[in-house]
Amino acid sequence: MAVNNQYRGTGRRKTSVARVILVPGNNGISINGKTMGDYFGGREILHRIVEQPLVLTETLNKYQVSVNVKGGGNSGQAGAIRHGIARALLLADDSLKNALREAGFLTRDSRMVERKKYGKKKSRRSPQFSKR
Repeated sequence: MAVNNQYRGTGRRKTSVARVILVPGNNGISINGKTMGDYFGGREILHRIVEQPLVLTETLNKYQVSVNVKGGGNSGQAGAIRHGIARALLLADDSLKNALREAGFLTRDSRMVERKKYGKKKSRRSPQFSKR
């Protein structure tokens, strides 16, 4: 959805949901009102994951990225932000679709945590067996 030169995208990963707004002109990424460095700390791999679609399409310094993300942990949130940025970039410029699709950034990663079953310690781990 594009409103007043804003491009919005929603990204999901595990239990995280990220709402992304791209505004042309300025540059920088803010997550929940904080800079990316403050939000993810020193986890450089998470910074790279978030920036992947922008680096791939060479638009890192063309957009101000504002993100509202909730749910899940750091890794899931980074994946959700990446998905949301890719979707918003697609609205901004339709010619980027092939590059984003080939990199796999437009596909929602559907892997979820398997639920715990009764009689088990975790989803598949059984209690320790003892003969006596």
